[in-house]
Amino acid sequence: MWSTFIVQDEEVRTVNTSGGLDGFLGSRGGGRKRRHRTHSSSGDGINESQEGKIKLTLFMAVTGIMLTVLGVGTEFWVEFKPSKSFYNNQTCLVAHYGLWKCCTKTFWVSDMDPKQEICGSLHLQGESNCTFFKFYTTGENIVLFQKTPEKDLTVASAMFAIISLFLMVMGAICIIMAVSKGVQFFLKPAAVCFILSGVLIFLCIIIFHQSVLSFLASDQSIPLNHEMAWSVTCVGCAGGLVIVAGVLFLVLALPYSPWEKCLPKKNSDI
Repeated sequence: MWSTFIVQDEEVRTVNTSGGLDGFLGSRGGGRKRRHRTHSSSGDGINESQEGKIKLTLFMAVTGIMLTVLGVGTEFWVEFKPSKSFYNNQTCLVAHYGLWKCCTKTFWVSDMDPKQEICGSLHLQGESNCTFFKFYTTGENIVLFQKTPEKDLTVASAMFAIISLFLMVMGAICIIMAVSKGVQFFLKPAAVCFILSGVLIFLCIIIFHQSVLSFLASDQSIPLNHEMAWSVTCVGCAGGLVIVAGVLFLVLALPYSPWEKCLPKKNSDI
């Protein structure tokens, strides 16, 4: 009987001791969780409202990145259209190029409107021929309508486009890290990357336009009608989107709300 009582008493003590340790460890874990929540809700953290705004702005920036990739990768930056009688009375030639590739397209004059004086348009059926620029590799320039494009300006615009794409990708990576880690530290470098990439995109368009003007001025004996095509429109829209996204990320990185500073709430007690 005494042995049974001693065994039961030891089991009760063991249960009480383990329960006390569990309670103590649980209270310490709860304190850690409370401290973690307190830290995440501090000024360095990102709350749910900010996270939603950051994701929405990131969607805008990603849209700009996709438009940039589409515009940089296509060759519809500028179109050149001579008169229908440039070669002969049966066919006419239209050329268009971008940062990397040049294309020519031959049309039958009989397929176009008789009242139309210039050759076009690109949506008509014709024989197309595209070649990549060789001045990136061998330094050899191309000749279109007895004119030569300014390769230095074209290379400079391509370099600005590549650097801009790199900055956009770096900004997107910073935003992803900010959302995954729950900290605002990465918002400021992301904002700088997006704003700078947008500025470089517009510089790319300006330099490319200067190269087009230099191409037209290389030989004025052949008149050409030129117009900037849809690839430039994509890149221009992308530059505007990433600049706006960068400004919004910079606003979200501020330790205070600019709306509350500009439009303070009125005191309801007055």
